[in-house]
Amino acid sequence: MVAISEKVQPRLTIQTVEIAPNTTAIRSLDWDRDRFDIEFGLQNGTTYNSYLIRGEQTVLIDTSHQKFRHLYLETLKGIVNPKTIDYIIVSHTEPDHSGLVEDVLQLAPRATVLASKVALQFLEGLVHDPFSKRIVKSGDRIDIGKGHEIEFVSAPNLHWPDTIFSFDRQTQILYTCDAFGMHFCDNRTFDEDLEAIEADFRFYYDCLMGPNARSLLNAMKRMGELGKIKIIANGHGPLLHHNLDLLTECYQNWSQKQAIAETVVGLFYVSEYGYSDRLAMAISEGIQKAGVGVEVIDLNTAELQEIQELAGRASGIIIGMPPTTSIAAQAGMSSLLSVAKNKQVVGLFECYGGDDEPIDTLRRKFIDLGVKEGFPAIRIKEVPSASTYQLCGEAGTDLGQLIMRERNIKQIKSLDVNMEKALGRISSGLYIVTAKKGDMSGAMIASWVTQASLQPLGFTIAVAKDRAIDNLLQLGDRFVLNVLEEGNYQDLKKHFLKRLHPGADRFAGVKTQTAKNGSPILTDALAYMECEVVTSMECSDHWILYCTVEDGRVSKPDGITAVRHRKVGNYY
Repeated sequence: MVAISEKVQPRLTIQTVEIAPNTTAIRSLDWDRDRFDIEFGLQNGTTYNSYLIRGEQTVLIDTSHQKFRHLYLETLKGIVNPKTIDYIIVSHTEPDHSGLVEDVLQLAPRATVLASKVALQFLEGLVHDPFSKRIVKSGDRIDIGKGHEIEFVSAPNLHWPDTIFSFDRQTQILYTCDAFGMHFCDNRTFDEDLEAIEADFRFYYDCLMGPNARSLLNAMKRMGELGKIKIIANGHGPLLHHNLDLLTECYQNWSQKQAIAETVVGLFYVSEYGYSDRLAMAISEGIQKAGVGVEVIDLNTAELQEIQELAGRASGIIIGMPPTTSIAAQAGMSSLLSVAKNKQVVGLFECYGGDDEPIDTLRRKFIDLGVKEGFPAIRIKEVPSASTYQLCGEAGTDLGQLIMRERNIKQIKSLDVNMEKALGRISSGLYIVTAKKGDMSGAMIASWVTQASLQPLGFTIAVAKDRAIDNLLQLGDRFVLNVLEEGNYQDLKKHFLKRLHPGADRFAGVKTQTAKNGSPILTDALAYMECEVVTSMECSDHWILYCTVEDGRVSKPDGITAVRHRKVGNYY
């Protein structure tokens, strides 16, 4: 007899703790969460940490995940009258930290949102009513009375380009959002049990912070200029206090080792000009998919020596066109060109700021130096849309893949020949995954697909981390799995294997129909299934997605699924 298990509701609780005078931590404890988005599996749940500071004015730092909506808002109302909140600091805009900003603004209509420019641009798309806002960056301060002066520190790429830290000089608490966090759920507010948390602390660093080691070192340098820090109030897990010096030293040491071996791209642009921040963020995310680190420099504020140092050691250079009126940016680009090498790759993008430096002039200078283009120059002729940002992400991935290609070839050649031949004898079918979300669409050929469950009907599919379609295959996303037919798949295979310029229509010239879930169905496929991504598992350089089937049809009942036979296991 088969036991049927009931669906168990996850345990969600709220903890409020006075961590310093006039300072309350509001911690949303997610005891049973076993996966964080599509990033990595969790062993010990997680928390979403928010903070309230009450001087003569009241500041709320970050909120919580949507799943805590009722619990969090009722807790907040029990601590403070929301109408008295003067400022909401948004450290960065991932939904686990900003998911309730719109709800809080409805309760606190006179509050001003403080965030980086790129964070505010994202929030404008998430919050449907107008709200008061102010851009903050390194060195900016607000004085809320009773000695509480809060200074801001720009901390891009930790782990999003929109991140800021906030430092309360009165309590000497540094609010860092994702940095120095960990996915560890426990009733203990602080880090007194080092043995219990150290494995999760390291794992979190390796997954989220390590890929941007140099950005982390830059942020820690700015932290050092703040003076004594008593508590690091992070966004996930226990706050750092008892072992603060030891754990920050770990971050320093790990990042220094990582930075030495890291392959990086230098991303140079003028922040807060046109749409430069969001465009740069999209390109940066695409680059990181390919396993390449990104270091960002503002051409308007950086020292020439700093620009040359990064441009000289980076494997790739990406430049957002600055305004023609910026003398500092012009000098920065001249110094950058003086150290560019023909072994590097370059990518250029317009910022739609109304006064962009001509892209073709700079492009010609790089070509004359023998520098290869990592992607065609991105020209922005109208207000960027979702498809524009998809184009930028794909361009970044293309450039990252180009940089990593030589290293990957060396790794493949180092594999044991007999082992790779044996692995290659595992055969599989041939499929094409198609997906559409809003203005964004994508497709990829897949062969690592296998049925995984009967009730419900489900299968797994392996997706390389550097696939552009990854953005359309997040948890809860829907797509179509098209089954190719033996003897009738070469045209489709040839079309979807073709490398296209970023932003090109992947479905141009292909007959399609629209599925119920909005994704394209390939008319010439043997069969199709409408599917939903339910969960995922990280496997080195791939994600394994478990998907359920919601609908499907076979166009040729007598047709046979195309089979992919390989001779070696080190490529598809």
